[in-house]
Amino acid sequence: MSYEKNKCHKKLRRLVGQALSDFDMLDNGDKVMVCLSGGKDSYTLLDILLSFQRHAPLEFELVAVNLDQKQPGFPEHVLPGYLSERAVPYKILQEDTYSVVKRLTPEGKTTCPICSRLRRGILYGYAKEIGATKIALGHHMDDVVETLFLNMFYGGRMKAMPAKLKSDDGENILIRPLYYCREKLITQWSAYAQHPIIPCNLCGAQENLQRQAIKQMLREWEVAQPGRVENIARSLAHVVPSHLADTKLFDFGNLSVDVPLQDLGRDLGPDDPDRRIDVVEISG
Repeated sequence: MSYEKNKCHKKLRRLVGQALSDFDMLDNGDKVMVCLSGGKDSYTLLDILLSFQRHAPLEFELVAVNLDQKQPGFPEHVLPGYLSERAVPYKILQEDTYSVVKRLTPEGKTTCPICSRLRRGILYGYAKEIGATKIALGHHMDDVVETLFLNMFYGGRMKAMPAKLKSDDGENILIRPLYYCREKLITQWSAYAQHPIIPCNLCGAQENLQRQAIKQMLREWEVAQPGRVENIARSLAHVVPSHLADTKLFDFGNLSVDVPLQDLGRDLGPDDPDRRIDVVEISG
């Protein structure tokens, strides 16, 4: 392994290791279903989890799962060949969600909402079928920050992507081990690893997607002030409810000079021992 490739791999391992630790993502004996799309993010996720499986002090099982949605021109041979060559246990699920999505999506609207719901349901069902205790997804720091702004700009909510989540059906635990990783680091690793990338023909060609607008905004910010995305991501771990406006998180009605702030909500002063301090470098 070349020096630069090894350096990139070590940084990914360090950031993923910190996320696994910070959010208690893995337990001894876990069966982890790795959702593999054929994109750079999920390939990188699988690579790093395989590395941890070989060297981590706990034991866990990995199963790579891809959903073949019957998109025209989808190269069905790529993932089976790649996974077989690496001796990774895998399953290719085949469901024609492509036709369903195209039929149900109104003209001029994006396919993502319907596609993601169908895909989620199929993957959740298979995870339950094989007894998977965790479902690993390839979302990274850029996805998290983009989702924050998407929810703020278009949904009026301050909500991003959690690193660990119980699914809506209450039967699956989702984990995002790449939570601290920048997309540019993942792109760099994928190029080193020469992953056989499979493009998404269902949504990849759509223009003017809201997420694309957010991506462009963040790219411009990064040029103007490098490190801004990392600072935004860092802010998600340092929330001060008393300085926001959610009355369910902070009791504004009972503010009193005689009552400490931390007794009214989850607001903690800078010197409070329970306040989380940055313990991880999350810069790209």
